[in-house]
Amino acid sequence: MIFADFAKALGQMNDRAFRRVLFLGLGLTVALLVAIYAGFLSLIEAFAGGPITLPIIGEVSWIDNLLGWGGLGVIILMSIFLMIPAASAITSFFLDDVADAVEAKHFPHLAPAPEVPFIDALRDTVLFFGVLVGANLLAIIGYGLLPFFAVPIFYALNGFLLGREYFTIAATRREGREGARNMRRKYLPQIWMAGILMALPLTIPLMNLFIPILGAATFTHLYHRLAGQNG
Repeated sequence: MIFADFAKALGQMNDRAFRRVLFLGLGLTVALLVAIYAGFLSLIEAFAGGPITLPIIGEVSWIDNLLGWGGLGVIILMSIFLMIPAASAITSFFLDDVADAVEAKHFPHLAPAPEVPFIDALRDTVLFFGVLVGANLLAIIGYGLLPFFAVPIFYALNGFLLGREYFTIAATRREGREGARNMRRKYLPQIWMAGILMALPLTIPLMNLFIPILGAATFTHLYHRLAGQNG
């Protein structure tokens, strides 16, 4: 069923409202990756006490490299590791717009969802982002102890965290915090699997740039499908 939810999200790319949000999200995703990359190089250069040298690319003067094709290649490679936190970071900025576009097309009978206050959305995003980063840092220990299980652990962990975040935000719009929490507990296996299926393409360069917005649409469909079962 989650594949049907994703197919509906993908099928809406011709919708003008949805396409506008998709490209806004794409732009912010690229900007976040560039900013993280620039900060990363600056931090390394500061600790190194001068320019650094990367294989193939050579000496890195970070601003010059950032603007060059070499920097673009490094950003694309780094997106394998950075897109999961980037996807988490932009969720609250666009999920309402994505959900509105999805509901306007697929659930036009619904009344407009009450807006989540910006401060609440920002707090939730910062909290989710901190949990995501902290859990992945702790997971490094597990990767070292169980290297043969590192890949399954990575996707299981991030699938759980992403599914939890995206579903909670999608459900909170119409169920409130408590209602979203109850639904998440009840349908955890489906939400977890949907999160894993979202995490997989997030580690594929270039494709991963589109996944945060498509994921938000997919989880909106998932919420409405489960809400129908819940009712």
